[in-house]
Amino acid sequence: MSDVAFVTGLAALQTALDTLPVKIEKNILRGAMRAGAKVQLAEARRAVPVETSGPHPGALRASLRITTSARNGVVKASVKAGGKKAFWAAFVEFGTAAHLIKPKNGGSLLLGGNNVESVRHPGAKKHPFMRPALDNTFRPAVDAAADYIRRRLTKEGIETPEPGA
Repeated sequence: MSDVAFVTGLAALQTALDTLPVKIEKNILRGAMRAGAKVQLAEARRAVPVETSGPHPGALRASLRITTSARNGVVKASVKAGGKKAFWAAFVEFGTAAHLIKPKNGGSLLLGGNNVESVRHPGAKKHPFMRPALDNTFRPAVDAAADYIRRRLTKEGIETPEPGA
């Protein structure tokens, strides 16, 4: 089974984009990247394990977001997870090995009402949600980005090729 995906019509869209001023091209590409990332974000939200108890129930799902940037002629969009209230996003995605937990300042930990010097954590099984979202939505994300570009170019008065043309 091949992981190669063929997308048609993108070269023609790029040719149309090349006729625009740089600022408009950058804005269109940024919007296109966001449109593709929205498809992946929806899949990540569907697949993320949701905690229903603890200090921050639902925080991991709520932390999922899209960021975009445009620097040195490169436009990017990313789907990100985690933050202050869901710092454990990578632990969920990749799992953790068994490890010893000790207080940083040499004091003790309060566990079940008892003070202990350390705790052996058994580790956590991985529950990937970000990588499968990327893998499962590659083609629909590219199509969403291309559709966005077509709509914006049409709005700018530029004829665009139909998908597959």
